[in-house]
Amino acid sequence: MLNFTPLPPPEPFRFNPEGGSVSGPAFSRTFRFIATLIVGGCAAWFAQLWTRGALGTSVGTGTGWFIAGLALMAWTWWSIMVSTTRLDPRGLHQRWVWNKDMPYDDMAYVRLIRVRGFSWLIAPRLYVRTLAGKFTVFYGATPALIGEFERMGKELSAFRQF
Repeated sequence: MLNFTPLPPPEPFRFNPEGGSVSGPAFSRTFRFIATLIVGGCAAWFAQLWTRGALGTSVGTGTGWFIAGLALMAWTWWSIMVSTTRLDPRGLHQRWVWNKDMPYDDMAYVRLIRVRGFSWLIAPRLYVRTLAGKFTVFYGATPALIGEFERMGKELSAFRQF
């Protein structure tokens, strides 16, 4: 009979953001402005169709789906407007459609994904994977957040020796 001894769990990763905590908006002003234009334009289009009677006189199936789509767009728009990302001594946190949290001690891999020169439009994002394989994406639109994302990636890579 084979006897296996379990491996000890990996050491937890520790990270301390400069200044103790760094936070900022998850999305750039330009991105938020474009999102506002898109959602506002769709709402104006719906109102125009409604006032001209192009949608019918009652709230039928098509109109209901249009309203449901606008409601989802409005919820996503609101989430974009208020979304903030925070790094503190305990981990990463982001307010979004749903709140996201990731403690540092469970991190196995991080990668900063961005389109250089287009950060004003496309928010840089930090892809984070845990030791168990779960992944989450955190957005950051300020130079302070991006700098901490880069520093965290270097420190974690050296710590886990990938």
